[in-house]
Amino acid sequence: MDFDELGTTERVLTLLGLLQQRQVWTGPELADRLGVTPRTVRRDIERLRTLGYPVHASHGVGGGYQLGRGQDLPPLLLDDEEAIVTAVSLLLGVNGAVAGTGDAALRALAKLDRVLPTRLRHEVRALSGAVESFDGGRTPVDPDVLMTLARACRDEVEACFDYPSRGEVRGRRVEPYRVVASDRRWYLLAYDLDRDDWRTFRVDRMTEVAARTWRFRPRPAPDAATYVQESVSSRVYQHRARFLIHASADVVRAQIPAGAAVVRARGTERCEILSGADNLDRIIAYVLLLGHDFEVLDPPELGILCRTMAQRLLAAGAATGQGGEDG
Repeated sequence: MDFDELGTTERVLTLLGLLQQRQVWTGPELADRLGVTPRTVRRDIERLRTLGYPVHASHGVGGGYQLGRGQDLPPLLLDDEEAIVTAVSLLLGVNGAVAGTGDAALRALAKLDRVLPTRLRHEVRALSGAVESFDGGRTPVDPDVLMTLARACRDEVEACFDYPSRGEVRGRRVEPYRVVASDRRWYLLAYDLDRDDWRTFRVDRMTEVAARTWRFRPRPAPDAATYVQESVSSRVYQHRARFLIHASADVVRAQIPAGAAVVRARGTERCEILSGADNLDRIIAYVLLLGHDFEVLDPPELGILCRTMAQRLLAAGAATGQGGEDG
């Protein structure tokens, strides 16, 4: 690339920045700001159109050049202040200040991190630390830890960290696959190299997190969100319970928090619930409160408990009916 081409590229980027700053510019205004002729402005406008930017031109009073909305999303040109605000906003989404945005915010933040100049990083960190949300949101995690894990997933490099297990903090060495957000916490799905199996880790419990330089070849992996959800909803409880619910999966998912149970569609009118519990009485009561007909699938003692509870409810109803009669 020669100096003329470099000058053209810089001018076109400056032109793009101007178009993003104001709704409409006339040709003479742009020519004056760029120090070129209106003919050069027209050529640069065509270059932007070739790159995918829909620049519209209108004539007459109030007319000029306007950056429109396209079917595809072309690259954005951000100045330092805009980049800082964007990164801070994404960090708030990552930490749950904006409901339902965690995964998308982390993906976007990982992309922005690839091009964010080093000189801006400390400003992003300082500003994000000065903003809080009154909503409880997710369990707080260090944004730097999230970014380290997201980069390791993106770059396919091993990660290491200390993690508590059975009352002892141990070093773990993993191939990170995905960072997954639940309604309460952040998790890492990774292949544990020392245990030779897939594992789920809570990000807020990790310490001494670091990405290594050793690259790995990605393995065939389970669906990250499903794997983490099933692991979280059942692993910490004494019992695993399965029910067949006579309602659509969409209806039941709207009634149950994602961290409480896994809901799998079984056709269009039924679904299966997989959940964990320390007390089977409570999980039966919870399923009853959903308000749908259901069948017990597992474990067998759950069916016996349902019959026992049904007898209690019938007896309670009969006693209430007798007590309410006039003598």
